[in-house]
Amino acid sequence: MLSVRAIAEEIVTREGGYVDDPDDPGGATNHGVTIHTMRGLGLDLDADGDVDARDVRALTRDRAIDIFVDHYFHRVRIDMLPDVLQASVFDMQVNSGANAVKILQRLLRRMGQNVAVDGRIGPKTAAAARAAHEEAPNHIADAYGIARRNWYYALADRRPSSRKYARRRDGGKGGWIVRAEDFIAAKFHLSEAEHRARTAKWA
Repeated sequence: MLSVRAIAEEIVTREGGYVDDPDDPGGATNHGVTIHTMRGLGLDLDADGDVDARDVRALTRDRAIDIFVDHYFHRVRIDMLPDVLQASVFDMQVNSGANAVKILQRLLRRMGQNVAVDGRIGPKTAAAARAAHEEAPNHIADAYGIARRNWYYALADRRPSSRKYARRRDGGKGGWIVRAEDFIAAKFHLSEAEHRARTAKWA
């Protein structure tokens, strides 16, 4: 397994540089770190008394990696999960906050584990994840990735402004779907035809 920092470096590469997309609820973002996260951490990088888009632009790649390791991995306690789940849950935590853990908890419930869906990793969720991994060691990571992919599609169903993240202009797989499938075995990837059928009802 890659080190936590190496996984964070991959996430930063996947996220890209500065973006301020009006359709993204995260607002101004740099290296995957949102302005809301920076405000929460009090990162007034230009020391002008507030945290705004200028501070987001000033965020370095190395600082973004540090933020992810400290606040999106260790503080969330992703290290309590089985190794095979950590990279995907970590990546999703960066991409969509507590939804990452809620997706896992719903999956664990479908697998017969008695856990609350509260978006927090505690002893019960960690134990349930270990038990599920022991029961299906070759499938739990794929199952989580598939559940994550399904969550993206469902979100785009409900929120038309987000469909551009799940489907490219030419109809192919958008960044969200490609990102989820990076953590799924190739045999479980949707074909282009399956993806187009899944999104056909979108305007």
